[in-house]
Amino acid sequence: MAPLATSSQPTLAAVAHSSAGGDRRSVDAELIRTTLAGDRAAARELHRHYYPIVASFLRKLGVLPHDLEDACQEVFTQFFRYVGGFRGEAELKTWVFRLCVTEARRGRRRRRIAAALAGVLMREPPEETVPAPFTSDRTIHEMAKGALDRMDPDQRLAFVLFEIEGLTGREAAEIAGKTMPAMFRRLYEAQRIFREILGIEPPAQKRTDT
Repeated sequence: MAPLATSSQPTLAAVAHSSAGGDRRSVDAELIRTTLAGDRAAARELHRHYYPIVASFLRKLGVLPHDLEDACQEVFTQFFRYVGGFRGEAELKTWVFRLCVTEARRGRRRRRIAAALAGVLMREPPEETVPAPFTSDRTIHEMAKGALDRMDPDQRLAFVLFEIEGLTGREAAEIAGKTMPAMFRRLYEAQRIFREILGIEPPAQKRTDT
């Protein structure tokens, strides 16, 4: 294993220097090339850089804390399985976000199945408790989380991509696999839910067709 470590050192040193200069796309291209050539140190560097990004994005998509580690592992399993097909037409982070979206959807399906099974075993639903109306920072944070939880998956994804990750409409649409008008429509719906939960505007009136 010594020759592998020795041969990878110049590459990682060059990568660190390039990354410090801000050329992330070139850094990723070089790391992918050397990873595919069998350089495990380059693979570890890709994992080191993108793991916090993956974990943070999955949390924002609603992956539960006790599921987060497994979800990250699955994302990186897919990452290293398919990275050879990455063409570099967009930033690697955009491609990684698509892997996260896919895994978050899988997680929601697994939770729905688990909930259905639990429903069979436990017919009586638990009583809901209403929290006291506080105005602390913690309460505001909990209200914001509640707003995200109230959004449907498409609304939540649009809100996270635009408002939290700061992506453009084109990037968000590419990650979600939807048109830009559809993404902006979901964003508008998500923003309205967020404002309603925080009390910034009254709840929307339901339309009644006559």
